[in-house]
Amino acid sequence: MEFSKLPINTLVGADWQTFKAITAGRTVDAGYKGKYRLTKMVCRLLSLFVGEQERRYNKLLADQPLAHDPVFILGHWRSGTTFVHNVLSCDKHFGYNTTYQTVFPHLMMWGQPFFKKNMSWLMPDKRPTDNMELAVDLPQEEEFALGNMMPYTYYNFWFLPRHQQEYAEKYLLFNDVTPEELRVFEETFRKLIKISLWNTRGTQFLSKNPPHTGRVRQLVSMFPNAKFIYLMRNPYTVFESTRSFFTNTIQPLKLQDITPEELERNILSIYAKLYHKYEADKSCIPAGNLIEVKFEDFEADAMEMTRRIYETLQLPGFAEAEEAIAAYVGGKKGYKKNKYSYDGRTVKLVQEHWDFALKDWNYEL
Repeated sequence: MEFSKLPINTLVGADWQTFKAITAGRTVDAGYKGKYRLTKMVCRLLSLFVGEQERRYNKLLADQPLAHDPVFILGHWRSGTTFVHNVLSCDKHFGYNTTYQTVFPHLMMWGQPFFKKNMSWLMPDKRPTDNMELAVDLPQEEEFALGNMMPYTYYNFWFLPRHQQEYAEKYLLFNDVTPEELRVFEETFRKLIKISLWNTRGTQFLSKNPPHTGRVRQLVSMFPNAKFIYLMRNPYTVFESTRSFFTNTIQPLKLQDITPEELERNILSIYAKLYHKYEADKSCIPAGNLIEVKFEDFEADAMEMTRRIYETLQLPGFAEAEEAIAAYVGGKKGYKKNKYSYDGRTVKLVQEHWDFALKDWNYEL
């Protein structure tokens, strides 16, 4: 089935209260009412099973402390976070959120074989935007999973894109978030981490989630000894790639129309806000717990850069994981990336809106 023509969106995996909270008072455009109704119907049906997972979670995991604070891979979308996540997840001491979990976070502790089979049938084998592999058990960013567990996430914009700036201020940057919303975020995120570690049999959570780039202060408050890997990438490439990624990914998810021009303006604006929020808050990360890496350097020598990440952050286990990491990196040598040619308009937009990143990171104008 073509990814862009899915008859439902990922809200099918939300619990009923979350679905209602996200869509309450929002406009669903005429062309998407059928998708909305079918998603709502499936969500309502699957929500009947949420109580069983809650029972198992409360019995097995709720009172269990985390053995280690997480490792967070940060950076704007299309900054290479997926590749770094896949490389580090070769280390079996790490646990992570899976692609299946992003859609069905309430069907983790029972029923996985049945629902995985159906999800695999609907999924493409590769991401439409960059040809990276897709499979139900592969590592994935956790924001979609969080979005199906609570209404307070930035990724609500995939469904309701005309509210993207509002969601960015509240749930990406935490500028207008309420104390109660923060409490729910922290409680839900800890639950997701515990279930992820239980599912993947890891001992330390490895997070790859671009929205966390705007939440550094909150994450340090939650996990004082968390480690952070911040990825930088050529802003011209990031702009072209993000525009392509958002334009393609939003098609099967949206319940509202948004013009390409408005989506582009949002990308330009939110990149700048996210950049400056990270720069303002990174000083709260304890010394030795942050490494900043240019993705071009990582891509050029992934093994050496991975070794450097382990050493700088004093992460255990590189020697044990080295063979598996080398096998994965070696297997990617024939991978064909998308190629970007920057037209005059792209160059002008990036230099007008993101010149600070070009200068701070020493990328050529």
